[in-house]
Amino acid sequence: MKCMHINIRKATFILLTVLINRIHMEDHARSSENKKSDSGLGSNLDKTIDLVLNCPSSLECNKLNATCIKCKLNENCIYGATVTSTCEPEQGVTCSGPRTFSRKYMCRYCYQTDHWEHSCELVGNCNTVHSPRSYYVTNCTVGDDILCLGLRTFKKKLLCNWTSGYRWSTTLALSIILGGFGADRFYLGHWQEGIGKLFSFGGLGVWTLIDVILISLHYLGPADGSLYI
Repeated sequence: MKCMHINIRKATFILLTVLINRIHMEDHARSSENKKSDSGLGSNLDKTIDLVLNCPSSLECNKLNATCIKCKLNENCIYGATVTSTCEPEQGVTCSGPRTFSRKYMCRYCYQTDHWEHSCELVGNCNTVHSPRSYYVTNCTVGDDILCLGLRTFKKKLLCNWTSGYRWSTTLALSIILGGFGADRFYLGHWQEGIGKLFSFGGLGVWTLIDVILISLHYLGPADGSLYI
């Protein structure tokens, strides 16, 4: 009899444990779904606010930028051909005239647009004086007036080509006039070489002459790896 009571207690304990775990898992799943739903609502709300702020309500619907409209684009079109698509304003965009209109565009994906048709995020942590020249991958966004297939923001490999404000003419002038004191090296950020030139009087003129030649040929550049302006 005593053994039966113990078994009943064990069974009850196991049943309660299973029920508690099940309730906990359902609450966790419900909480995750609510978070996803809230996140989706938040992103949709942000998109609507951006559209309202960036899309003028005084324009006719057929004159809105590509970012303010949604079009039925044909991905099976012939590359480079001019295609006509049916478009309408994005939800939340206010405009005048018919809300359904036609828009012509060139058949191509956004990443296939010419370099003047999209803008890219430039970075300054690559070395421009590497041989061969180095590349970096960044995000590019097609212009608001361009209608194209695919994502409007895409990855692109760009040639390392940035500047931090150093002028070639100023550097060359410093090298010719004050190169014996290391002024050109100090200006470019080569502090150790600048101190060496300063205390050696430009390597008795030899180092000064070499630096003038290197700077004139654009071979010697800023220490941070950027280009001259």
